[in-house]
Amino acid sequence: MNGRLKAAGGAVGGGSPQGVSDGSGEAVSGGSGGTVGGGGLLADGAFGRSSGGALGGGLLVAGTTSDAGKSVVTAGICRWLVRQGVKVAPFKAQNMSLNSFVTREGAEIGRAQAMQAAAARVEPTALMNPVLLKPGSDRSSQVVLLGKPVGELSARGYHAGRQEQLLGTVTDCLQELRRTHDAVICEGAGSPAEINLRRTDIVNMGIARAARIPVVVVGDIDRGGVFASFFGTTALLSKEDQALVAGYLVNKFRGDVTLLEPGLEMLRGLTGRQTLGVLPFAHGLGIDEEDGLRVSLRGAVRESTVAPPHGAEVLRVAVCAVPLMSNFTDVDALAAEPGVVVRFVDRAEELTDADLVVLPGTRGTVRALAWLRERGLADAIARRAAEGRPVLGICGGYQMLGERIEDDVESKAGVVDGLGLLPVRVRFAVEKTLARPAGEALGEPVEGYEIHHGVAEVTGGDEVFMSDGSGQGLDGCRAGSVWGTHWHGSLESDGFRRAFLRRVAADAGRAFVPAPDTRFGVLREEQLDRLGDLIEEHADTDALLRLIEEGVPTALPFIPPGAP
Repeated sequence: MNGRLKAAGGAVGGGSPQGVSDGSGEAVSGGSGGTVGGGGLLADGAFGRSSGGALGGGLLVAGTTSDAGKSVVTAGICRWLVRQGVKVAPFKAQNMSLNSFVTREGAEIGRAQAMQAAAARVEPTALMNPVLLKPGSDRSSQVVLLGKPVGELSARGYHAGRQEQLLGTVTDCLQELRRTHDAVICEGAGSPAEINLRRTDIVNMGIARAARIPVVVVGDIDRGGVFASFFGTTALLSKEDQALVAGYLVNKFRGDVTLLEPGLEMLRGLTGRQTLGVLPFAHGLGIDEEDGLRVSLRGAVRESTVAPPHGAEVLRVAVCAVPLMSNFTDVDALAAEPGVVVRFVDRAEELTDADLVVLPGTRGTVRALAWLRERGLADAIARRAAEGRPVLGICGGYQMLGERIEDDVESKAGVVDGLGLLPVRVRFAVEKTLARPAGEALGEPVEGYEIHHGVAEVTGGDEVFMSDGSGQGLDGCRAGSVWGTHWHGSLESDGFRRAFLRRVAADAGRAFVPAPDTRFGVLREEQLDRLGDLIEEHADTDALLRLIEEGVPTALPFIPPGAP
């Protein structure tokens, strides 16, 4: 690990990152653009920031496709580097996801970047994900700029010019991270060879070009066609973009790697680029990625050997897979408990044997409510409540359980009847609530985070859900066996989760006992360490380090035909 950590090439344009709305609900950016470079040398044999504003090293992890493993590889590189004593930060210029997180300063970013920050052992900030798109339909998304929503925008409107305007903002954010860290590991989105979108790209080759950082392309060999994907991805890039593609990483390989080696040699001969590692297929390595249900710790638990229940019986949890489901990672902590079986459902009959039904968050509360009714799930949930069987609503799910919803913001549907299972009335506010609350529930400390437009007025109930510890209610309520809260992530608080599961088991009549030693934070750390192990054991870490320290290699060959 000896050597000098330095950045390659030039300086970033001035101006601090900022973003506002132009009054029409469309996102516009502030800050100026420019290209990054100008290296700063650090002490030989050690990592650490030098004086004078020098920039740390950088690397962009791109992928041949969506879900090739970019998020996992980025987190793994971050964990590997921090274990070597490197001060590292993750970065994703633009993320499209319904799974988001709230930073300490009250900024909303993608959960994947929050988990990558955990891998890097740094506090997540808005700089790590300056642009977040939260889909509200097939054709429009809420634009979150530097952690704050600035309006709704259609896909056509975003790609027709607004996205390009944000390049200065995202390069400024990356510059600031490089100024304060030894290395920044960037994650791309989709594929860098989406030639229809290249002109306005700010997350793949656009940011790599602006920041002048090397690119490593990840391919999922489990899907097949990885050699063609590597070659085709490179050959569809312009000459200027190809000059930044420094190598490849094979992901999810099964079998004898020696059988792959002839193909890797031929690929190097065809492209002039080295494969920097072959990562084996391993179950349960997903972190909180974007919107794929099989990623996250819940998926990890379901794919691995499930521990037997601590008590005599298991506890079955059914999560209603509502449209535009957001932050389904809330149930990861339930799935981490020995003997808790979590499944996602979309039919009323699938609730029959469930001990707990969860209504998760959603970006479309009114739409999800209509979906529940259309499928008979609303009636099934009402019958459960009448029978005293447990139901939990989180964020949008909590709002659906109330008496009525007044929404002139998200769906613009006006007043809509809720399920009527909690004494709650919800009014959607233009201002989004973004917070990191803490308090007490069921006699245990609990923390969470809030991301919602709906403001709940609680008019009754048997007890508040979250309180300040002195009886003052903070959020949510309970009526019979129905519970609701706006707090995402609360089930990650170990003592509270165990207390809640004991109440659920009692109401459900199950001889289920939560294990006394399940620590969700420890399990998540172990998972991140496994990602770091993958990089350390199966990637060419010397080559990766050279790219981070020295920047883009020179004289990388051009592969025809290039972008049109």
